[in-house]
Order: sequence, then structure tokens, then C-alpha cells
Amino acid sequence: MPRAAILVLTQMPDRGSAEALARALVESRLAACVSVGATVGSLYHWRGQVEMAQEVPVIVKTCADAYAAVEEAIRKRHPYELPEIIAVPVTDGLPHYLDWIDRETSDDGSRTA
Repeated sequence: MPRAAILVLTQMPDRGSAEALARALVESRLAACVSVGATVGSLYHWRGQVEMAQEVPVIVKTCADAYAAVEEAIRKRHPYELPEIIAVPVTDGLPHYLDWIDRETSDDGSRTA
């Protein structure tokens, strides 16, 4: 049985920083896959004001036991004082895909389910 999969969501201020984060997470095997989305406009409250910023959504496919390391990696590379870092549990999915996430986030990529 594979380890529990999660999606970690964050937003980066530009495509370059989003792609650099994605590469770092995949190369370090903290993520099996990272999707870098198209730029979106984000509207939010910050320090008593309503703000609007252009951001790049990032979706990290990983395992729950890697969350702390993923969070740390995002925080190290994120320029925001308070970055969005949210973990969403994967409650169901294609079994072979969930096995793949498990394998690719192991230390050597050869974990067996």
C-alpha cells in the first residue's frame, strides 16, 4: 500500500521562481511532480488593505510524510513574509498514479508499494 498522497498548494510571485521551486522539489525527490500554472490575479486582505497581485500557482504532488520538508523547501525559496502553503489530502485516485507518487518521493525512486 502506498504512503498517503497529498497536494501542496502555493503561489509564487513570478514564473521563474515557480519553475525554480518546482525543479528543486522534484530533483530532491520531495515531489513526484509539480504543476506550474498560468499567472492569475489574486485579491486578498493584507495589513488592513485590500491588495491585488499577479501570482503563479504551484501544485506539488507528494506524500504526507514529506510535508514538513516540502514546507521548509518552499519557505526557503519564497520571498513573501507569509506565503500560502496548504496541504490537501488525496482521498482517492488512480492506484498506479498514487503508487508512482510514492515511488518517486522515496530516497532512490525505487520504493515498492
